[in-house]
Amino acid sequence: MQHSSSSSVTDLQQLCGGWTTLLNRFYDDPKVSRVMNTRVGQYLSSHPVLALSVLMFGAMAALPVGLFLTFALVTIIMSAVGFVFFEGFLLFVAGVTLLCVLSGIAFFSVAVSVIFNVFYIAISHILKHYYPHLAKQGEVEEESECETSTQKEM
Repeated sequence: MQHSSSSSVTDLQQLCGGWTTLLNRFYDDPKVSRVMNTRVGQYLSSHPVLALSVLMFGAMAALPVGLFLTFALVTIIMSAVGFVFFEGFLLFVAGVTLLCVLSGIAFFSVAVSVIFNVFYIAISHILKHYYPHLAKQGEVEEESECETSTQKEM
């Protein structure tokens, strides 16, 4: 039994020596020594339970904070890409709508023009039929104008 207790004490001393070497190497790092020379570093050095709590909190908070930042970055990228696609979709819909409206306006213009031409032709034929002397008077005036213009040329 004594042999196992002396062996465990030696193992504990070796473990403690390894930790001391590791901590000394850790404190010799220039970044760590710069932090340990501040008031917060000195306070945490004198309160190891609080230092361990801060260390545990920092280690455990790294994953949720990293996940949140990843989520925020992905959300920003997706909203930018989505905005571009949505704007493209809106421009496509607006272009198709404009094309339909312009086609409708063209069809309406042609239809109105045809209707007015039909009315004009129908009314002129009706007037020629019921008032033939008006139509002949117009033809006479045109003929007399043509005769006067040919006489002037000679």
